[in-house]
Amino acid sequence: MASQDWFDKDFYSVLGVSKDVSDADLKKTYRKLARTYHPDSNQGDPKAEAKFKEVSEAYSVLSDAEQRKEYDQIRAMGSGARFTAAGSGGAGGFEDVFSAFNQGRGGRPQSAEDFEDIFAMFNQQPGGSFGSGRFGQSTGGFRGYGGPTRGADVTARTTIDFITATKGETITLQGEDGKPFKVKIPAGVADGQKIRLRGRGRPSPDGGEAGDVVVQVAVRPHPVFSRDGLNLRVTVPVTFTEAALGATIEVPTLGGDPVKLRVAPGTPSGRVLRVKGRGVETQKGTGDLLAEVQVAVPSHLDEAAREALQRFHDLEPKENPRADLMAKARG
Repeated sequence: MASQDWFDKDFYSVLGVSKDVSDADLKKTYRKLARTYHPDSNQGDPKAEAKFKEVSEAYSVLSDAEQRKEYDQIRAMGSGARFTAAGSGGAGGFEDVFSAFNQGRGGRPQSAEDFEDIFAMFNQQPGGSFGSGRFGQSTGGFRGYGGPTRGADVTARTTIDFITATKGETITLQGEDGKPFKVKIPAGVADGQKIRLRGRGRPSPDGGEAGDVVVQVAVRPHPVFSRDGLNLRVTVPVTFTEAALGATIEVPTLGGDPVKLRVAPGTPSGRVLRVKGRGVETQKGTGDLLAEVQVAVPSHLDEAAREALQRFHDLEPKENPRADLMAKARG
């Protein structure tokens, strides 16, 4: 980095931090900005790329204790000063810097020792250049800016059955390099959920941490059960007489023996009966089995059943079950 840049650029403002910012807060701020402006997240956006390089450049200086000290000294010493080309009127461009060492225009001739003091401040040797060493060294990262670049993430997809998603299991997938790797599916994983395998992605191009493998999970639907958070839902058909008169029925469970439930007399279609603790079991808790009663209407009646049902119709209360609905609809 050319020394002129250290006069011209306010790295604290670039990162939006104060001059007494702690190392931890500095790192936290940089990571947030780097994620926002990283080229991988802003492909084809030259402004974001330029901002990323600017942020990385500022952090590479301020995160290094020695460079930060030198930068603060230069900024304090050169407040308002500029390196100007000789012949632009007045003395050569290093006049303001030499004045800090009690050497102004018209003073005594500069000695070799004087120049050594100047170069030492920049951690250079006489005859060296600002394009190498502390001012010009490559610090890694995106195109030579900032800290080491994190490796890219790799996305993988897998489809598992309903029971595997509910109970959990370790499965084997094939990586993009053709090699198999294992993925632990936690109990209760949901359809569309992503599982992140830290450090299993592509390596960093410049010695940083590797990326992750992100596995997106699709869950095949079950013919009987569905998920409601940690609860399992199942629709249970009952006959009209079971719902009207009451009955004890059997309800299936996922991967286990059926359980018996009591259907109270007069149970309407749609009522939900709960079986505690027979849902999805995870480290965060265990759900319940929710059995929704559905009254099954017979599609075929023999003559005797039809006559019996007609007699019941003649005897049932003459109430309109839709009366309340119609009243609410009228407002």
